[in-house]
Amino acid sequence: MKPTLIVMVKEPRPGRVKTRLARDIGTVAAAWWFRHQTARLLRRLRDPRWHLVLAVSPDRAALASRVWPADLPRVAQGGGNLGDRMARAMRATAPGPVCVIGADIPAVTRPAIWRAFRALGGADAVFGPAEDGGYWLVGSRNAAQVPATLFDGVRWSTKHALADTIASIPDARIALVDRLRDVDTATDLHRAGSPGAQNRAEIHR
Repeated sequence: MKPTLIVMVKEPRPGRVKTRLARDIGTVAAAWWFRHQTARLLRRLRDPRWHLVLAVSPDRAALASRVWPADLPRVAQGGGNLGDRMARAMRATAPGPVCVIGADIPAVTRPAIWRAFRALGGADAVFGPAEDGGYWLVGSRNAAQVPATLFDGVRWSTKHALADTIASIPDARIALVDRLRDVDTATDLHRAGSPGAQNRAEIHR
């Protein structure tokens, strides 16, 4: 059964995406970075070993948006917090292994994704830890059996996000894979080593 990789994306509108990054570099520069980062990521993550699906926001506009490749399936994120939206996307996919990532992690590679799917062969859930205490990837062994409590009580956008999420599924066997860094601030952007984005940020300061 081929697994599914879901990428959480928002239409790259100034003021609507990467708001923490926008506080450092400006709304236009942050939206520009996110649009081009997403395009690079989607090109890189196409792979015959998994289905690639976009979970999009805002629901109505993004389902028809021309920003992303037209051949990639899309599901609406819907409302609620990040956990609500990720759980909804996971349960909307075909039965089988499923992983969810954001679009703001420049270092994600196909081998890293495949390691996460392979880890689900011996675990109920898998996480890719982030440097800030959160995580860049979450996965479930079977999209048809995502635990009802997954993401309950998570303190999002804090250093506790990973620990809280693991605590929400206390009986699950957990696997951890590659530790990567997402981009939330100008410091993260420079550490990611993306010269084009940095130059654009300087222009829009």
